[in-house]
Amino acid sequence: MGRMSRRWTRRAFLTRSGITAGALTLGAVACSSSDDDDDAADGGADETQDEMSADGVVNLSDVPSQATIFGWISEVVEQGIRRPGYPADEWAEDWIADRFRAIGLADVRLEPIAVTRWEPTDWSLEVVGADGRTTTLDCFPVPFSAPADGLDVELAAFDQARPDAVSGQASLFDVPLLRIPADLFATAGSAPADPIGRIIDPDGSLAGAEHIVPFGAQFQEVMEPSMEAGAAAFIGTLTDYPGDSFNYFVPYDGIARPIPGVWVNGTDGAWLRDQLARGPVRVRLTVASEQEQVESHNVVGELEGFDDETVIIGSHHDGPWASAVEDGSGISLVLAQATYWAAQPVERRPHRLVFLLQGGHMSGGAGLLGYIEAHRAELADVVLEVHLEHAALELAETGDGAELEPTGQPVPRWFFTSRNPSLEAAVAEALETEELGRSMILAPDAFGEQPPTDGAFYHSEGVPVMNFLTAPFYLFDAMDTLDKIDRENLVSLTRATIRIVESTRGVGAAEMRAGVVT
Repeated sequence: MGRMSRRWTRRAFLTRSGITAGALTLGAVACSSSDDDDDAADGGADETQDEMSADGVVNLSDVPSQATIFGWISEVVEQGIRRPGYPADEWAEDWIADRFRAIGLADVRLEPIAVTRWEPTDWSLEVVGADGRTTTLDCFPVPFSAPADGLDVELAAFDQARPDAVSGQASLFDVPLLRIPADLFATAGSAPADPIGRIIDPDGSLAGAEHIVPFGAQFQEVMEPSMEAGAAAFIGTLTDYPGDSFNYFVPYDGIARPIPGVWVNGTDGAWLRDQLARGPVRVRLTVASEQEQVESHNVVGELEGFDDETVIIGSHHDGPWASAVEDGSGISLVLAQATYWAAQPVERRPHRLVFLLQGGHMSGGAGLLGYIEAHRAELADVVLEVHLEHAALELAETGDGAELEPTGQPVPRWFFTSRNPSLEAAVAEALETEELGRSMILAPDAFGEQPPTDGAFYHSEGVPVMNFLTAPFYLFDAMDTLDKIDRENLVSLTRATIRIVESTRGVGAAEMRAGVVT
């Protein structure tokens, strides 16, 4: 999310969830060398080589294989932590540009943007309990929070009824992740009340299911209540967090906070509360970090089309960790689109195509805001902005929640689609044809004024959008590894996107906008 949307997003999400803050407190053609070995395992993709789809829409032989798409994700993940300004993200920019050139895109370029590079170098949390004994807890610094050199201060539990109780102390603040009905947003925002046609779920797996999203009631404003109460430090407890993790990269808005903070897991948070019940508790907090403005880049490539109006196909290239899902998967889905459309003759491309991998998503959406600012004069000619993020598998809690196991299902899929009935119908048909169940076509304002994606502000600028996103609870966690990728559906997602782009043939930007229902 960009900085401009930070405050209204939280309020709008809570309002549309129908949940009060009080209740919650209780509760983003170059093939890998292994392609030939792995293609046989591509779920039948190679059996259709040199064939058209049954309706003649997709040239199946030009769709990259599952092994190729997954190979790209693997190569990206191998580079390590990909935060804005980190070496792995700089590598990704050059690697993507090289792939674009190898695929055959024109005018491949790196467009500079300013991002905040934040890197923690040392951190620790020592607790002196009521019995006088010192315990060291595992923790992770809150991104963009202030450094601290052995800050020694008393601990106090944050209480919404008495927030001033943490003034001058370290605020122990519980952050339970939101747990919502899996189909909650199908009728939210400007969507019609009747969800028929908006939920593609032939197995009925969404009805009655719970979706754990990767943020709590405060979203990116996790530190603000404690800061406003005058706290000297923030100790965020990931209460009831699946896997009992503390490696949580939130907030990611790039805004410096004036007090230090760390995340601890739910188990240690409960222990801290128990210690407070026994008597006074002190904490000694050290966070060494570097924060500076650096240059990153949006990576852009183009293909000539049947006409000069534009379809943008994008995602982001940075991530909070090595991050396979967020957004190694998005990078690779964009590369798959570039590979496919480069193989088509000009007359088969419905419009000029711009392929865009934005930087600085984890720095307040800097790439998104930068691209819009640099290309604002071109936006009126954009027929559709397609954003592709997060091909993710679902994990379920077992036992006490510390152990996790795959359910074999994808995370519920959100397709934020402008309220143009023809576009909505094309998206629904593509999802049904490619058998992408557990999918919902959501209004762009289902969460607030814009989608909660790296393509958010295109909608705010009046550009018709189709933004694909999933929101697994582990999205901002170090546990986002290659085994979390929805590998079996990489090709289906690629084919569905091809169908959606193809559906814009003969439709101009003005016509697409005029068809949007407000």
